[in-house]
Amino acid sequence: MKYFYQARSKEGKMETGTVEASSKDAAALLLQKYNIYVTSIKEQSPLIFRSENVGFLNKVSKKDLAIFSRELSVMLQSRVPVTQSLKSLSLQVKNPAFKEKIFKVAQLVEEGSPLSEALAVYPEVFNIFYISLMKTGEASGKISESLSYLSDHLEREADISSQITGAMIYPAFVIFIMLIVLPIVVLFVMPKLVDLLKETTSKPPAFTQAMINFYGFLGSYGWVLILGVAAILAGIIYYFTTKEGRKTWDEISLKIPFFGGFLKKTFLIRFAENISTLIGAGLSITNALKITKDIVGNSVYMRILAETEERVSEGEKISSVLVKYPDYAPAFVVQMVQVGEETGTLDKNLMQIVNFYNKEVQRAIATFTSLLEPILIVFMGIGVAFLAISVIEPLYGALGTI
Repeated sequence: MKYFYQARSKEGKMETGTVEASSKDAAALLLQKYNIYVTSIKEQSPLIFRSENVGFLNKVSKKDLAIFSRELSVMLQSRVPVTQSLKSLSLQVKNPAFKEKIFKVAQLVEEGSPLSEALAVYPEVFNIFYISLMKTGEASGKISESLSYLSDHLEREADISSQITGAMIYPAFVIFIMLIVLPIVVLFVMPKLVDLLKETTSKPPAFTQAMINFYGFLGSYGWVLILGVAAILAGIIYYFTTKEGRKTWDEISLKIPFFGGFLKKTFLIRFAENISTLIGAGLSITNALKITKDIVGNSVYMRILAETEERVSEGEKISSVLVKYPDYAPAFVVQMVQVGEETGTLDKNLMQIVNFYNKEVQRAIATFTSLLEPILIVFMGIGVAFLAISVIEPLYGALGTI
């Protein structure tokens, strides 16, 4: 059972949270072991719409995970025991779902599980990349360094994600406003203008008549058009959620002008950074390729990495495989990998690739946002021009003759 508690920490600070135990007494004893002194505890009500049950409200972001990894690294570096570090961090985390997971990890570690195995209980938060680095840190006795690697990696990924999200806010807002305004204009404004136009002129121009017929169709059968478009979009979205559809989208998306180039740079950053981080933490190249293959996020690059892993395990070099895919691994990447393999500085060369493409991605996002505003203004201007030419201009002309 889950219990909601209010308590005071050893320092006297008020804390709230949830804990899983067989009874109230067991929950209180469990909390007391962590120097948390309960002032109130009650069984958590099984409400369907509690925020804890809403997945997107409790999703652990890369930023949250990066902060957790950084703080845990600092605490372990300061010789604070693992269980005490996890317990302290669980009290600081605001996300209730993440708080509960960290608390559970602390319990598992205290019961004797290695930290990597305890974290692996929650693969939706700590993926195979994270767990692999933790296992490497445990084997080498450098857990705090592995956590520092992870934090740097997650912070870079979070920065790219936030830049992309920020670039999409403006167009999303404009499109949202247009989707609200357009039905109002078609259903309420245009019918009145059309009726007024019919009363003031006997024969409207051909273009105007075509637009009147179009607005009439939208007014009478617009719902059919909306349902049809919605059904088509739903079918397309459903297809792309299937395994085969996902592969198709992965191939098509990389060929779309501008967008495809942007995606390739993003996947190359992910490939190079993951391999660099894993090799730098002490994993073998084949293991690094295997892990990166599973988390790269695109089936095309997944196939390339699978072939690379197989060939490298047979004694070949990464560069000798990548050179066969110039559309997905540019000459710059191949050359940097080849030099890294020859000089024994592969992890450093891969990080140079990451730094180079990070700047390219930032420039692409800046270009996209600078071009987007005038493009949207032109698009909206064309819509207003159609309206003016088809209805408003003839209407003013007719009114001028009165």
